[in-house]
Amino acid sequence: MSVRLARPEDVPGLLRLAAQVEHWFGPMVDEPGFHDALHAHIRDSMALVAESSGPDLLGGLLFGAEPPVYHVHWCVVSAQARGTGVGRSLMDAAVDAYVRTPGTLEVVTFGPDHPGAVTSGARAFYERLGFTPAEATDPGPEGGSRQIYRRPVTASTASPEITLL
Repeated sequence: MSVRLARPEDVPGLLRLAAQVEHWFGPMVDEPGFHDALHAHIRDSMALVAESSGPDLLGGLLFGAEPPVYHVHWCVVSAQARGTGVGRSLMDAAVDAYVRTPGTLEVVTFGPDHPGAVTSGARAFYERLGFTPAEATDPGPEGGSRQIYRRPVTASTASPEITLL
């Protein structure tokens, strides 16, 4: 598996990933705003993909930076690749490529009462990466609760150096 910057030709694969999680996150595939966000992140070199030798992407991540705060806008791993280290590799690559220490990494994920909180494994995933739950935030487009997770990033907690292809 390798992680690299996303390219315009990755959009169909990123949309296939989005289709796998719309039941948790709400509509994306047919939403012009989501397409605009994909293209903007790719254009700005703020989108990563994980791939292997197969035709389908294993995962994707959209990132934003407003130093000293850095934002994971979207991180999705394909159903068949969950639990194999793809998400961690995407996050490590994003931290290495975009975060300058010291800083704070933030992500909005499911609130504790959201049906996807356990099923998706998202909260446990972020907690394994050192994030801690913070305040609640606006509900998602499907109406489910959301919560901000934060992780301080210092030189000692940054990822090992990763080279994006």
